[in-house]
Amino acid sequence: MTRAEQTPASGRGGAAASAPVIAPAISVHNVTVHYGEVLALDDVSIDVAAGQVCGLIGMNGSGKSTLFKTITGMIRPDRGTVTLGGRAPAIARKVGAVGYVPQSEEVDWAFPISVRDVVMMGRYGHMGLARRPKAADRTAVDDALARVDLADLADRQIGQLSGGQKKRAFVARGIAQGASVLLLDEPFAGVDKRSEATIATVLRELAADGATVLVSTHDLNALPQLADEAILLMRSVLMHSTPAEVLQPTNLARAFGLDVLQRGDSE
Repeated sequence: MTRAEQTPASGRGGAAASAPVIAPAISVHNVTVHYGEVLALDDVSIDVAAGQVCGLIGMNGSGKSTLFKTITGMIRPDRGTVTLGGRAPAIARKVGAVGYVPQSEEVDWAFPISVRDVVMMGRYGHMGLARRPKAADRTAVDDALARVDLADLADRQIGQLSGGQKKRAFVARGIAQGASVLLLDEPFAGVDKRSEATIATVLRELAADGATVLVSTHDLNALPQLADEAILLMRSVLMHSTPAEVLQPTNLARAFGLDVLQRGDSE
């Protein structure tokens, strides 16, 4: 049973029934997406509450990137609905409520822009049409760069950074933006241990401050320390529970194949 299917029991005197209803930070209901004849997502439903780090795991081609792009509104589903804090994705993007860290392959690293400029993009929603940064914007960018330990590389061209530093720069953009929902597509892929530790620490801190983090990862060994909950995806949601439950070998075999049981493969 997924968390979306679980219903809390009512307390005595109908207390649960009278409690205010708080919209999930991320709510995906019955979403199906096709690329032509190819089924990418099949009737996916998930709810993630505010203040949670949720790990998204599945093999390549399982629909993780498609799910991220559907949540942000970059892809319109064939069927189903997505809301972020009760708002449509387009509205959430407009008010800067959602930040997205894409896979490295989706970024033009040759574009002549500095690390500071990349992070400043997160402040565009706080600026006027002329996009002239004010003191508050510059302070937010400086604070975000310091938080991911990139202050000394702020003026370097973004493509000159290492793989881990690039990921940290995009995490800083989400921090500067003040996004309440942060989506990260494979932020630990190809990064050094220092960057991995920095990113993981920052994500936990953001969740402690009330943000919601959905992060896809192949590092199953680190998942219990990173995430409060986990989703096992294979075009549809196979399981949504605690990391300890999702990482049971019999559950992983449903998504990764029986060789996971035979080899203890953490990929």
